[in-house]
Amino acid sequence: MDLNKVMIIGRLTRDPELRTTPSGINVCQMGVATSYVYTNQATGQKVENTEFHNVVLWRRLGEVAHQYLKKGNQIYIEGRLQTRSWDATDGQKKYRTEIIADNMIMLGGKNSGSTSSAPTPGGSYQGPTSAQIKPSNPTPSDSGQPAPTEELPTIQQGEDINVENIPF
Repeated sequence: MDLNKVMIIGRLTRDPELRTTPSGINVCQMGVATSYVYTNQATGQKVENTEFHNVVLWRRLGEVAHQYLKKGNQIYIEGRLQTRSWDATDGQKKYRTEIIADNMIMLGGKNSGSTSSAPTPGGSYQGPTSAQIKPSNPTPSDSGQPAPTEELPTIQQGEDINVENIPF
C-alpha cells in the first residue's frame, strides 16, 4: 500500500485566485510559503529556508478560501501531491507539482479576518473595540425575555438533600 499525504502550515504568498472550469466546477489556486530554521554547524548561525507550494482547492473548499483568505494569512493545508505536465508553446515539456487540498484550516494571525483586531502600524496588537465585544451572558432585557420572578430554593451546607428541593 502507498501513501500520498501532505500536511503544511504556512502563509499565503498571494490572494487566492478562483476560476470556473467549462463544466461549472470552481477551482481555486494559491501559493503557500513554509519556512524552517536550523543552526549551521560550521558557523553557528541560524539559517532560514523557505519552500513555496502551489495549492489547488476544488469546489466549496476553493470558494471558502477565495472568500476569506488574503495574502499573508496563515493556513493549514492537508492533501496530496500531484504533478501535471504539458507541452509549452516553445515545444518544451513543462511540469508543475501541486498540493491538491482535501482539508483546510484558517489559522489566526496577520489579516485573519474583517472582524478581528488589526495590528497597529508599529506591529503591536491592538485589542478589539467595544463594538466588537459581545456580552457572553446577556441580560434578560437583551434576550427579550422577562426577568425571572420565582425565587429558587437554597440548600445549606450540611443539610440533607431532598429530591423535592431540586428546582427541575
